[in-house]
Amino acid sequence: MSDTTVDGAFVQFDRVQKSYDGETLVVKDLNLALPRGEFLTMLGPSGSGKTTCLMMLAGFETATHGDILLDGQPINNIPPHKRGIGMVFQNYALFPHMTVAENLSFPLEVRKMGKSDREAKVKRALDMVQMGAFGGRRPAQLSGGQQQRIALARALVFEPELVLMDEPLGALDKQLREHMQFEITRLAHELGITTVYVTHDQTEALTMSDRVAVFDDGRIQQLAPPDQLYEEPTNSFVAQFIGENNTLEGVISKISGDTCVVRLDNGDEIDAKPINVSAVGDRTKVSIRPERVEFNKDRLNPDAHLLKAEVKEFIYMGDIFRFRLSVAGNDDFIVKTRNAPDAVRLTPGQTIDIGWLAQDCRALDA
Repeated sequence: MSDTTVDGAFVQFDRVQKSYDGETLVVKDLNLALPRGEFLTMLGPSGSGKTTCLMMLAGFETATHGDILLDGQPINNIPPHKRGIGMVFQNYALFPHMTVAENLSFPLEVRKMGKSDREAKVKRALDMVQMGAFGGRRPAQLSGGQQQRIALARALVFEPELVLMDEPLGALDKQLREHMQFEITRLAHELGITTVYVTHDQTEALTMSDRVAVFDDGRIQQLAPPDQLYEEPTNSFVAQFIGENNTLEGVISKISGDTCVVRLDNGDEIDAKPINVSAVGDRTKVSIRPERVEFNKDRLNPDAHLLKAEVKEFIYMGDIFRFRLSVAGNDDFIVKTRNAPDAVRLTPGQTIDIGWLAQDCRALDA
């Protein structure tokens, strides 16, 4: 039994490691605790370890070291079908020779449930995903979106306390995907199910989750609610991976309290918030979101450092205007402004002053 069980944790990874060859760790010393009912997304690039973590929780992979606990009990040696976990994959994994109702009834038969109970639960699960009229059809007679709804219903039909989803919406088109994101989140919260969701799509992670664990190189780089992850990244990887981000490189020339001055490589100076730097002379990458940059001086603090910028490109995107600027040696500096009656339209070749509030600019690791 683990000696470091987290109070109130429904799912817990305690110092979990995974290696396939005995040498390289694909998951490095993972500690993670989820309360009951949380919707947690594991987000990261390919090969970052997120799917391996999901597969260890499901029981399809075995941890090389450490414990995985479910409701306080270690499950390392419990086979997948006895863990009572619902699963949804990208490829639906429906049985083609069975009808929709038979597909949903299967997990209940395995659990030795009586016929009338099975029929009631299948009907409830189909109604939950708005597929009540499709029980008699075969998977081949359904669209991709309908098949994904059935796969979701099958994962929920035996009323599991924990559901795992691995890139479940990857094969759907944008509009349907957005609709299903909403449906899955709604159902998870209505039914009080603990959900662990794996994706490499950051928008999906931000819109669906209570918390997001950003993975890279086998470790969680940051674990936080979506707004905190976007607004307050703690390192350069998270800043770059989540949403759109501008970076400028330089050296810390002064630190005073919660503000520092960064001398950029072209000699300009800017104010920033010191997040992942420790001393004057440290190299840093400063991170600034495109929507936080101002080129209307009236909206800025009179003391704000301003930078010269040359407009390279203007892109009209309907609800927003997007500008590509050359700033302090970075030719791909992006600024976004809302398409409003008073919005400024800049033209390529124009030179402007830009600036931002120091608290919106974060000095991170180089």
